[in-house]
Amino acid sequence: MIPLLVILGDFIALIGSAIIENMKGDVSFQLYFNQVFNSLKFSDLMPATVKTFFFGFAIGLVGCYKGYNSKKGTAGVGKASNSAVVYTSMLLFIIDFIAVFVSDIFYS
Repeated sequence: MIPLLVILGDFIALIGSAIIENMKGDVSFQLYFNQVFNSLKFSDLMPATVKTFFFGFAIGLVGCYKGYNSKKGTAGVGKASNSAVVYTSMLLFIIDFIAVFVSDIFYS
């Protein structure tokens, strides 16, 4: 679901910025979207979208592992969920670092 959420978020951001530019900057929707899509390249969209698959896999993997190995009771579940969030945050940071490094090699 993360790739779909990213695509939806990008779409909403484009629509929102077009509305603001139309209201505040007196830029027509047609001019705005022509400029946006003329300046976008495949190398702008592909790495950001591909990263989300790895992010989703890492979140699911860490969450399942920590949940499966949690101790009994609510305290164990709380500690497991807390550590899952911490480990996932660090893992996403590392995955993002690697993905940016790899995408710079392939798309520059």
